Amino acid sequence: MIQHVIVIDVVGLEEKHLNSGLLPTISALAENGESSKMKPVFPAVTCPVQTSFLSGEYPNRHGIISNGFMDRRNYNVLFWEQYNSLVQVPRVWDFIKNNKNKNKKNIDFKTAVLFWQNILYANSDIIITPKPIHLENEMKMWCYSKPVYYYETIKEQIGEFDLSSYWGPFASKLSSEWITKASQYTIENNKPNFVFTYIPHIDYSAQRFGKDSNEFSKDLIFADSLVEKIIDSTKKSKIYENTQFIIFSEYSFNDVNGAIPINIILRNNGLLNVRKIGDKEYVDFEFSQAFAVVDHQIANIYIKSSSSNIEKIVNILKNIADIDIIITEKEKQFFNIDHERAGDIIVVANRDKWFSYYWWYDENMAPSFTKTVDIHRKPGYDPLELFIDSKKKSIPYDTSLIKGSHGRPVNMSTQEGYSLYVSNIRTNLQKDKSNSIDVVQIGKYLINLL
Repeated sequence: MIQHVIVIDVVGLEEKHLNSGLLPTISALAENGESSKMKPVFPAVTCPVQTSFLSGEYPNRHGIISNGFMDRRNYNVLFWEQYNSLVQVPRVWDFIKNNKNKNKKNIDFKTAVLFWQNILYANSDIIITPKPIHLENEMKMWCYSKPVYYYETIKEQIGEFDLSSYWGPFASKLSSEWITKASQYTIENNKPNFVFTYIPHIDYSAQRFGKDSNEFSKDLIFADSLVEKIIDSTKKSKIYENTQFIIFSEYSFNDVNGAIPINIILRNNGLLNVRKIGDKEYVDFEFSQAFAVVDHQIANIYIKSSSSNIEKIVNILKNIADIDIIITEKEKQFFNIDHERAGDIIVVANRDKWFSYYWWYDENMAPSFTKTVDIHRKPGYDPLELFIDSKKKSIPYDTSLIKGSHGRPVNMSTQEGYSLYVSNIRTNLQKDKSNSIDVVQIGKYLINLL
């Protein structure tokens, strides 16, 4: 009887990797149980996919429409905000806490979630998530945790978490290694019924070098070894025989060779305004007619005033060769992204392109925070934070450095966009006409286990 479920989110996996020889541990789980292509939600970026996995709902219900969005009321872009309250539907631990199962068999269930998004102050029994403290002249590394001081307890055992290994120019497999050790400690000392953990480092090599690079292959091998360590912890804890292991990947990657400066395009067409403050240019959110919050290969365009502006902007976007799909109100329903937080228009880049957030013509006019690792103040995702210009000692603006991106919808004809789902036991999950399992379906399966 299954009493424990351990979910390991390994970024960047595809079905073809099972036969590559690079993933012996994960492949063995699939051989003994089941595996499938997995269909992520759109957009295929971290926060929406994770939230759909945990809730069994699409972004039009849970409200996490991207890794960031524009707060229209306050003319402010919120990016990589971690608060649980942003999620508008219950997730696995909420169903448990609210005891919504008819048989009430979940009353003693314990959940643990490590390094997933939107878990700050969530209902899970055990939580660890980075929350550095920004002081006047320095940043103090810290992780929010529950129970109180749980991070401090783990830190005594395995050392302090290094935020620079998790994101930025020094991001590396060390982040995945620390999270794995924290997961092992959690399993061996608490034996939760549900564990959700994260192996992020493949993300870095895919964006820096591309998904067919040697670096990417090496990171696959290392990720597989970390999965083996987590499995070993269940054996050590004597829960292995009663544990279901689910390995899944939020998204797969596309190789890219250039960026679309969507906000510069809007500015060129008189739709985006800037204010010069000192000697730098800042977006004038109040008086701009349109602004794009970019996220990898998708961008949410927020438009001020009348619907006639939407038609005008659509006509402008149709003439941009590197834009593949233009989604307006009607199409949003098809993509399950019809939510008030979504842009008035959502654009999707060609398979080999991604969106930059830049709005300046001259990099000397760019605000100073654009040259640093600053995931909250930048009004859009910046993959160039994975690099450093050694001469200027700052984040570069050279968009040609990025070799991999993601976010586009799956394409049944070309097989683009499918990631991977693996379980060590067979379930009743049914594949759809594309011969894949939808991430929302997996979420519903987990909730029905309660």
